[in-house]
Amino acid sequence: MNNSLQKNFIDLIKFLSDKDIKIKSPLSNNEVISGISSLENANKNQISFFDNTKLLNYLKKTKAKACFIKNEFSNLIPKTCLPIIVDNPYLCFAYTTNFFYPKRISNGKISQNSSINKDASISNNVEIGNFVTISKNCKISKNVIIENNVIIDKNVFIGENTFIGNNCVISNSIIGKNCIIESGTIIGGSGFGFTAEEKISIQHVGNVIIGNNVKIGSNCTIDRASIDSTTIDDNVRLDNLIQIAHGVKISKNSIIAAQVGIAGSTFIGSNCIIGGQAGISGHLKIGNNVKIAAKSGVTKDIKDNMTIAGFPAIDIRYWKKNIIKLKNS
Repeated sequence: MNNSLQKNFIDLIKFLSDKDIKIKSPLSNNEVISGISSLENANKNQISFFDNTKLLNYLKKTKAKACFIKNEFSNLIPKTCLPIIVDNPYLCFAYTTNFFYPKRISNGKISQNSSINKDASISNNVEIGNFVTISKNCKISKNVIIENNVIIDKNVFIGENTFIGNNCVISNSIIGKNCIIESGTIIGGSGFGFTAEEKISIQHVGNVIIGNNVKIGSNCTIDRASIDSTTIDDNVRLDNLIQIAHGVKISKNSIIAAQVGIAGSTFIGSNCIIGGQAGISGHLKIGNNVKIAAKSGVTKDIKDNMTIAGFPAIDIRYWKKNIIKLKNS
């Protein structure tokens, strides 16, 4: 057992209470718990969560000490597992992972193997790993963590408490506070632009602007704009292996799954959800609250609040009807 994960239940209650989550449970405040796990794999010292009726069989057999669960399902858990009754078990699961595995904090150490230009500005308590290169005209704010082999090229600003993973390359970018950029991502490189016949390259002299609390997965590519800015607003979540071309704008709270490609100068509204492997053509306007199904090909503007699927992507209701017709033909 990992002793570092052992916590008293009362401490978890206080942690969740600070997030305005109310709990009702017969579990003793002084009960020791040693982490959170799935219903299937949890042991007698761990807690779990139930938020999907497809997992009902696992719930009935779980060996967990306790389980986050809605009151309406609490009578279904084994006698050996105590209910932790909450309104949103999945949200509690998310917060509890952060309780047991808190965000890494900068140790303030700068590796002697790093190369930092004398004109770069490095603030207090910045952690810089081995073989990091930071060029001139760069400013790194306090509490930033930069892991090994990262290149921070010219004209980069990184906001407070941001994490940059191994092997990232960042240039011509403004990155906000509390961001996470996972390993291998390239931000601010030149975009894909040239005249079609003569193949004369277009020099991309713009930049990338990333808001606060943005998470970008591994091996993504975000190109700088040709003239203005490629923009990713606050609270956006990008999965791994995503291509965002020059001049794209992604508005607040949008979520994009892996292997999505967005062509140049397209606008994505707020609160959008884009499924994996979707492709979006250039110079389009995707409205707010739009949902795009996985593997869709979007070739025209999409109005607010629509859910679309297929290629070319259409209203998902019509797409489903067309699929049924094809099967019956």
